[in-house]
Amino acid sequence: MQATMFEAKTQLSDLVRRAQLGEEVILTNGREKVPVAKIVALRPLTKRPFGAFAQPGPEIPADLGALSQEDLALWNGECE
Repeated sequence: MQATMFEAKTQLSDLVRRAQLGEEVILTNGREKVPVAKIVALRPLTKRPFGAFAQPGPEIPADLGALSQEDLALWNGECE
């Protein structure tokens, strides 16, 4: 991603967050958009497990909740 110096001034927090998430952020100068600097994360963000998702849960069968043709038609708004 590229951002001008003006954009960097107004959106610095967002640009830093994007760099922390692994995106390459290049700062450019004015109208010529010549690359002049890069924002790099010193410590990339790591995903933290949240609540019930922190521990592996029970296995869910692949066919669990498979819709019948009638239910699928209702879901798609094809029947009244």
